[in-house]
Amino acid sequence: MVSQEQRRRQLAREKFLRQQQRRTSARRKARMRNSVIASVLGVVVIGSIALYTTGVLKNDDKKTNASAEVTPSASAPSKAPDPCGKPAESSVAKLSWKKEPAMTIDTSANYTMKLATTCGDIDVALKASAAPHTVNSFAFLAGKGYFDHTKCHRLTTNGIYVLQCGDPTGTGSGGPGYQLKDENLKDKSLKGNSYPTGTVAMANAGPNTNGSQFFLVYKDSPLPPNYTPFGTIDKAGLKVLDKIAAAGENSGAGDGAPNATVVIDKATVTKS
Repeated sequence: MVSQEQRRRQLAREKFLRQQQRRTSARRKARMRNSVIASVLGVVVIGSIALYTTGVLKNDDKKTNASAEVTPSASAPSKAPDPCGKPAESSVAKLSWKKEPAMTIDTSANYTMKLATTCGDIDVALKASAAPHTVNSFAFLAGKGYFDHTKCHRLTTNGIYVLQCGDPTGTGSGGPGYQLKDENLKDKSLKGNSYPTGTVAMANAGPNTNGSQFFLVYKDSPLPPNYTPFGTIDKAGLKVLDKIAAAGENSGAGDGAPNATVVIDKATVTKS
């Protein structure tokens, strides 16, 4: 007999996979459309419009895992009080690169990523030795100010429990212009097709399509080990996530933009 809890988890996974498929299809259509426009106008599109759609996540060239094809409902319930402060005054930098940055980190050292958000600081211990290319990319992007003033665009509160960030467009379809291969998918923490509380992992649009979008797990979430885990959130950061989650999301269906105004004022990666 399949228990109600097992059935609920199965339905959550199936929903996630359907969202990934829809986003992947949307990405392909968008690329075809952009190609036609470019040929007609005879312009060279500088940079890369990669759609990172994350079923649970969206990603650079498109989406998945953790990625947001979520559209606020026209009949969405009234929002809970916003528990977060006002974002710092500035604009998001529009940056793009054609290829992954050269490796510069010391994989034997310890690195910490600090997300100074409007809701509080979230510190993440990075797994440089287990996910070197991912951590190197985050160190590079943070150093360029890529994440500064960006919104965390997606919150899920049913089935899986994640906050998704890292898209400068705030739509779930943005990325840095390059893609990274999956790493650390056999991490010992990923047991029983579940990402434990405190995990930070990459959103993607399928195997080896990681860009800049990532998700923070604030409660154990049933997901297959398809998303590169590259960090662990500290206790204070988990309290910040709990505050954000408590405010809910705007669709009323458990998957939408957070009601809390979650903006990363500044992201930094430091070596210790």
